[in-house]
Amino acid sequence: MKDEAKDIATQSIDAQAAPEGEAATKTLASRAPETRAPEAKAAETKAPAKKKRTRSSKAKAKAAADANAALEARIGHSFTDPNLLMQAITHVSALKSGRKRGDSYQRLEFLGDHVLGLVVSDMLYHAFPNADEGELSKRLAELVRKESCADVAKSLGLLDDIKLGSVGSSADARLRKSILGDICEAVIGAIFLDGGHAAADEFVKRNWTERMHKPRRPLRDPKTVLQEWAQGKGLPTPVYREVERTGPHHDPQFRVAVELPGLAPAEGIGGSKRAAEKVAASVMIEREGVGGGNDG
Repeated sequence: MKDEAKDIATQSIDAQAAPEGEAATKTLASRAPETRAPEAKAAETKAPAKKKRTRSSKAKAKAAADANAALEARIGHSFTDPNLLMQAITHVSALKSGRKRGDSYQRLEFLGDHVLGLVVSDMLYHAFPNADEGELSKRLAELVRKESCADVAKSLGLLDDIKLGSVGSSADARLRKSILGDICEAVIGAIFLDGGHAAADEFVKRNWTERMHKPRRPLRDPKTVLQEWAQGKGLPTPVYREVERTGPHHDPQFRVAVELPGLAPAEGIGGSKRAAEKVAASVMIEREGVGGGNDG
């Protein structure tokens, strides 16, 4: 009887335990999807993100290609090697660690500077057949100076194409402006390497011919030109004499005459004596056919 009671008790205990085990198993089974849910969601989110990145990469590549084509159109040269153009507009601050300074625009600037000098010298030689070497040198210096190159770069819209590193927004703008002339010379160097002398010659002539005939500033002070001319003729130094002063004290107008022996005086008017003297010298230079003026 005791043995049977034990068996009955054992069976009842097992019977009671079984549902609990099944319940536990069901509970674990029901919880399993919850524990796997974040992983499943992560897998679901990863796949679209990969597609999104792929689309983004393609979009960026297309945008870069379009920007490059637009830049080439403004420059007027289609590059066989686009990397040369990218190098020409890349400042050293934009280089990734491990890359050499030579991967920036600096080496191309060195080359472009000399190519520009050669092409402009040739242009001047043929455009001003009566100018001596002194005048040609002054014209060349004016045309190839950094400010002139920067003007060309601005006219081509290169300001926003320059690639810079993280230098801050305000410094970024200042730096772009300060290196515009260098970038222009680097572009000339890139064109020379990509298309040869003919391509570089075409680019320079297209952007410098008008500037060559219309200098941005007087090549020489007219008073200096007149004095050198007078000395060459064996004449004394020109004498400048104030003829009249008019207008209010805060805004006067001066009339000045320049005199040389054997020549009729020439007069000029200006807001200061010096300005009036320059005008007077210019008048005499033009009247006497003195060389060395802006028009050669």
